This record gives sequence, C-alpha cells and structure tokens, in this order.
Amino acid sequence: MAKTHFGSDNVSGIAPEILDAIARANHGGVDSYGGDDVTASLEKSFGDIFETEVSVLPVGTGTIANCLAVSFVAPPWGAVYCHRDSHIMVDEANGPEFFSGGAKLADLPGDHGRLDPVTVRAAATAFDADDVHHPMRAALSITQATEWGTLYSLDQVRELGTVAGKLGMDFHMDGARFANAIAAMGCTPAELTWKAGVDVLSFGATKNGCLAVEALVVFGAKRKQFGTLRRLHKRAGQLYSKMRFFSTQLDAYLADNNWLSWAGHANAQAKRLSEGLCEADGVDLLHPVEANEIFLSLPESVFIAMQATGFGFYPIASAGDGTGTIRLVTAFDTDPADVETLIAAAKG
Repeated sequence: MAKTHFGSDNVSGIAPEILDAIARANHGGVDSYGGDDVTASLEKSFGDIFETEVSVLPVGTGTIANCLAVSFVAPPWGAVYCHRDSHIMVDEANGPEFFSGGAKLADLPGDHGRLDPVTVRAAATAFDADDVHHPMRAALSITQATEWGTLYSLDQVRELGTVAGKLGMDFHMDGARFANAIAAMGCTPAELTWKAGVDVLSFGATKNGCLAVEALVVFGAKRKQFGTLRRLHKRAGQLYSKMRFFSTQLDAYLADNNWLSWAGHANAQAKRLSEGLCEADGVDLLHPVEANEIFLSLPESVFIAMQATGFGFYPIASAGDGTGTIRLVTAFDTDPADVETLIAAAKG
C-alpha cells in the first residue's frame, strides 16, 4: 500500500462514497450528454447549498473550469485582472488566453496571494478602457483559498466585488479549494460568492475526494448568458456522452455535507502539522496556514529526516545555504498518525 504523500492533495485517493456512487451509476442505460436524472438534479442541489437559483455545468478538470470561466467573462479584447501567482496566470499553459480567443491576463501583486481593492482599482483605471487601442476591462478573478494557502476574508471578497461591479467587470472565483475555504471560515457558500458579488465560480471537487470532476456555477444576472457558456462547454469537449459518471460524483460529494467534512479534516491536519513542524529548530512558516497548504522554510537536514519516513514529498527548493523551502498539503484522507510521525521525524 502506498504511503501518504504530502506533496499535493491531487495525489490523494478517491473517497469510498464517490466510488460507491460511480458504481451505482454503472447500471443500465440512461440518456447521454447530460440528459440523465442526476445531471438534471445538480442545479437544485447546488441551488440548495448556495441559497439561490444557479446554473451548473460539470467539467473534467480545474484547468478547463478556469479556462471556460475566463472565456465566458471576457471577450478576446478584454482584460482579466488576477494575482501574479494565480493558477490561471502561471499554471494553465496560457489556456485562459487560448479559450477566450486572446483575452489579456493582467497580473497584479498582493501579499500572501491576495489582491487588494486599491491595487485592482488602480490597474483597471490606469487607461481609458473605451479607447480602442487599449484592452477593455472585463473581469476580476481571485482564488479562494489562494495558491499560498491563505484566505480572503468575507469583507475582502465583498470589497473586491464592489470594485468589480462599479467598474463594470464580472467577478470570477477560482474555487479549486472552495470547500477548504468554507470549512475554515464557517460562513455560508452564499456569503462567500453571489452575496459578495461573485458571478462565476470554478467549484473544485477533485482535490477533495472526487475522481475527476469540477463544476462551473453561475449566479445572478450572468445566468442570462448561460447559453453562451453551454456552447463554450461543448466546443471545449466537456459535454461528455456518459455525463452521469461525472454528475454522480458531484451528487455524492454534496450529499450529507461530505464536501465540508472532508475539507474540514484536511484543514485540521494542516493546522496540526504546521504547528508541530514549527516546533523543530530552524523551521518557519512563509505564509499563514489558513486552509490545507503549508509553505515552510527549513534546514535541509530536517527535510532529509522527513524524507526518511518514507512519505512522499515534492523536492525541496534549495536556498544554497543549507536551507530550502517546501510545500506540504494535507487531504481528506490524511491519517493523523502519519502527521504525528512526520512531526516527530522533523523534531528529531
């Protein structure tokens, strides 16, 4: 049996509830291309969680969710403001630009992966958006939880939503770890999204127990343009003939509050792991641990001791002075005993 891998939550397994749901869906024949009952029920299931009517499309990966979201909120001549470390900026091989037909990603700085309203407003108003020579400001995109494992507060999201609205921009949220954010903050999904001005959410599930599925969730007035997103979805090869096997994952994920229970477990393990590792000599946090990701500076000797446990890690980024930086990520299935073993190894 493979040992725990702390390099990413993408390396985790599939929750038994998800596997059971897929097995149940694997009986008989149902209508294809999303014509099945489970897919048809998703909008009600998501609507119940978000306390409003929503439009929903299942997709296969987080990258395609973001690419389709960007193409939905920005025309080819538009600008999408995002953090310089955001997934859409550095980890999607220019996919958002490709799928949007050329929209410009305007990357902005921000401490611990978070944008602030002043920076966004200054960038979006730095030129005349009505001048045909310039990009037209089209959208704002943030990640929650961020790429550095931090969280925007409700007030911060609301303030950014207000800026986007006043400037006529759509507001997209990359929620690859949306469940971890909700579990950590204790707010409602509605408060963190449409009530704060979010128009489109990339709703993550694969990192948190599913096999391979995410969802695009559209709120409010933007739903009037949902037909356009459906066309983009089809053109991107995301209208799967056996869609029921994707939709049933989301159905089981939302059932019985599984998504929040699993994310809460991951967050709790990250909190314990970070606190324990920081008791070791020379180990320091690079960013606050607010969800399930941990970024550390540590002696290379400590990393070698951690490797000796046999657990999986991504390579250390050496600073050349006997220290380095690493990312550790916990998941829905992280064993608390493994966390304690890793802490003990680091502390020697």
